[in-house]
Amino acid sequence: MRTASICLAVDMGSRDDPGAASGVAHLLEHLLMASPVRDEPSLAEYVERTGGRANAETGLDRMLFQCQVLAEDLAEVADLLIRATIAPEYDDNILAAERAVVLRELDAAAADPADTVQDAFLAALFPDHPLGRPVGGTPDSVRSIDPQVVRDHHTLMFGGRRLALSVVGPKAPDIDQARSALAADLPVARPLVPLGAVQHQEIRWPEEYSWVSIGGRSAAAGTPERSRFEILAALCGASPFSPLYRALRNEHGLAYSFQSWHRGYAEAGAWRVLIGTDPDRGPDVVQVVTAILRNLAERGPSDEDLDAAHRQVCSALVFDTEDPLEHARRLAAGAVAGAPFSADVDMAQLRAVTADDVAQAAQHILRDLVVTVRPEPMR
Repeated sequence: MRTASICLAVDMGSRDDPGAASGVAHLLEHLLMASPVRDEPSLAEYVERTGGRANAETGLDRMLFQCQVLAEDLAEVADLLIRATIAPEYDDNILAAERAVVLRELDAAAADPADTVQDAFLAALFPDHPLGRPVGGTPDSVRSIDPQVVRDHHTLMFGGRRLALSVVGPKAPDIDQARSALAADLPVARPLVPLGAVQHQEIRWPEEYSWVSIGGRSAAAGTPERSRFEILAALCGASPFSPLYRALRNEHGLAYSFQSWHRGYAEAGAWRVLIGTDPDRGPDVVQVVTAILRNLAERGPSDEDLDAAHRQVCSALVFDTEDPLEHARRLAAGAVAGAPFSADVDMAQLRAVTADDVAQAAQHILRDLVVTVRPEPMR
């Protein structure tokens, strides 16, 4: 291997944003990647000038900072990554510039119904809960974030939350300057926030191409039941073997673009199917998805479909472990969550999912099915 991939995970996400400063974690992510570090303009620019790739992302419950470089550049990049995140050097001018960039990102997201429908889905699934807030916040909340709030949030992030650093490559870098922060004996579990009832809204279709998200609450992260929702997602995914693909595309020609997935969080998970559709076909799309879920809930998948789903999700794990950057991401995310990633363990759990398990997962989703559509129709 001639490349090295490095990922720093932080056990903190948008769900941890103060209510009045929604979006501060995402703003801080931008700031850390764009601020000067040592004698370089920024971590992102330095990595890209070496021919590498640098990126970061904020999720509901974690943040990831990642780089992929040639192996000979790893030591320098690792040092810069740690310095840029743990001890950033920025001023109010850089903060103002990155705030403006984040606001443009929010504008772009607001103009994309495939994006806004997912925010609406999570808001309905987790109303009045940290999991139901948009990761990037709102334009008003981002504009109102005070520089001191950003500094305080950074102190909490790198002084009071677990960190994990993973490297996939021919040689591990020297990270002595970060060992104290990475080795801090901090609790894995965050306090759970009680969930209220799911929020159901009237389905209103616009007179234009739209996106519909159909799903429900699923298994929490780290629970054995999560595997059955992964298999259910494969059975409702965009692969030609899936029953939903066969119904939506082959039998009815109702949709071209769709996908399904499960994400687990501390209190619960979110399972969904995301489908793009023409306005006059939207109700039929919802009907077909519901019928497939009902059939799986009543009968379970066929032996052939279950075998294909097992192979799909297990192959995806193998592909990820053979992709150095994705492997580094999984290792860091698992470590910071207190559940070290093991492809073999995960595959064994996925292969153990039975037809009855899938039926129970589908029944669980149908009990409180949520349907959201975006864009919203003009009044």
